[in-house]
Amino acid sequence: MTTQAPAPTHQTTTRSRLPRINRRAQFARRARRADLLVTLLWASGAAAAALYLAYGGASQMTTVAGFITGLGILLGLVGTDFILVMLVLAARIPLLDRTIGHDRAVATHRRLGKPALYLILAHGVLLLIGYGMSTGFNPIAEIGPMLALPDMPLAFIGTGLLIAVVVTSLVAVRRKFSYEGWHLVHLLSYVAVAFALPHQLSVGGVLAEGTVQRVYWIALYVLAFGSILTFRFVEPIVATLRHGITVAGVTQIAPGVTSIHLKGSKLRSLGTAGGQFFIWRFWTPRTWWHSHPISLSAVPTDTTARITVRDLGAGSRRISSVPAGTRVSIEGPYGLFTDAARTAPKMAIVAAGVGVTPVRALLEHAIFAPGEATVLLRASSDDETYLWDEVRAIAAAKGARLYTMVGRRSPVGPSWMPEEDARRGVTLRSIFPDLGDSDLYLCGPTTWLDLVEADARALGLPEHQIHAERFDW
Repeated sequence: MTTQAPAPTHQTTTRSRLPRINRRAQFARRARRADLLVTLLWASGAAAAALYLAYGGASQMTTVAGFITGLGILLGLVGTDFILVMLVLAARIPLLDRTIGHDRAVATHRRLGKPALYLILAHGVLLLIGYGMSTGFNPIAEIGPMLALPDMPLAFIGTGLLIAVVVTSLVAVRRKFSYEGWHLVHLLSYVAVAFALPHQLSVGGVLAEGTVQRVYWIALYVLAFGSILTFRFVEPIVATLRHGITVAGVTQIAPGVTSIHLKGSKLRSLGTAGGQFFIWRFWTPRTWWHSHPISLSAVPTDTTARITVRDLGAGSRRISSVPAGTRVSIEGPYGLFTDAARTAPKMAIVAAGVGVTPVRALLEHAIFAPGEATVLLRASSDDETYLWDEVRAIAAAKGARLYTMVGRRSPVGPSWMPEEDARRGVTLRSIFPDLGDSDLYLCGPTTWLDLVEADARALGLPEHQIHAERFDW
C-alpha cells in the first residue's frame, strides 16, 4: 500500500469558506421522508383490503364457499396493489430518488415481485375453489366458465406475463439473459398490470361505480402509469431535446477503457451531483436500441460532460467507438451516491477498477475541509489504474488523503486487498482511523465490494453511513 499526503496549494478550500451543513439533521429529514414512503407503501395494501371489506366484501364471507371466494378476491386486490407500487418504484420519480435512492427503490421493487405473484396465484386458486364449492362442480371445471366472463381472458394472460417477469428476475435466470433481452421481458410487467384492470372493473361488481373503492383503484392506476409515462418517457425526451447532447470525441485511457466526451447546452441546469449516473442512448445504427446506465466521470460544465466506459460486453464495446457528432438521449440524473447522502462529518472513499469513475466526480463535487476525506484506490494491476492521476490531483487540491493498493487478492480466504497488504496487517480501520465518524463510499465489482462492506459492518459502521454503488443489474 502506498500513500500520498495531501499537498496544500492555493486551490485548497479552507474551513472558513465552506458552507456549514448539519449532516445529521440532513439525514434525519431524509430518514423521515423514507419512513413516510414505507408507511404509505404498506398502507396502500391495507387500504385496498379495508375498502373491499367495507363495500360488501365482509357481508359475502358468511359461508365457507363465500369466505374462500372473498379471501381470493382480497388477496388479488392486495397483490395488484403491490404490483402498482412496484411500477411507482420503477418510475424513477425524482422525489423517490432523492429520498431513498435509485438502488434502494429498485431493490424494494424486486423484493415485492415474489409476494405479488404469490398473492395473484393464490387469488386465482381460491376463486376456483370458492366458485367450485358454491356450484357443486370440480374447481378445475370452473376454468371454462370463468374464461367466458367479460375480460377474464385478459386477466389470465396478465397472470402468465407476470409469471414470466418474476421468473426472469431471479438472479440465476437473469444471468442467462443479455441486459436488452431481460429488459424487454421486464417491460411485460406494464402489460400484465394493464390487462388486470378491465376484469377488476367489470367482473362481480367488486369495484362498483360510485364507490370510494373504484376511485381509489383508478387513482392508483393513474399514479403508476402516469409516473411511468412522465418520468420514463416525457421528461427524458424533453431533456434530450433541450440540451442537445452529442459526442465530442472518444479517448482511450487504457486497453479496453475509453472516455466519451460529450457536449451540449445548459448542462448545469440538469442539477447533476458528482457520483450520479444517467441512462444513455447513442443514436447510431449499431447502438440505438441499447440504453446504458453509466456514471459521470467528471462534474459537467455548462457545455461539456464526460463518461468513462470499460468494455464489459458487446454493448459497451460498441459505444466505445461511436463517432463524433453522434446524438445522445439521456434519462437522469439518478442515484444517492453523492455528497448529499452524507450523515457524518468525514468521508472515507474506496474504489476498485472502473469504479473510480463516479468516485472521481464525487470527490470533485463534495464539500469537505482539508483532512476530512480519505480515498483508497484499488487495482489488480498497473493497467487498471484508470483516472488515478486525476483523482490524485483533486485530492491534493482539496486536501484529501490518498492511498493506493495494487495487486491481486489472496487466493486463501476472503480478502478485498492484495495478499502482501493482508500479510502486513493492513486493515480497513488502519486506513481509515476515523471510520466511525465517516460516511463510507464504495464502488467497484460486486463480489469485491461485498467483502469491503462486510468488513465495515464487522467494525460496527451503521448502515446509513455505508453508500455502495454496484456494477450489476
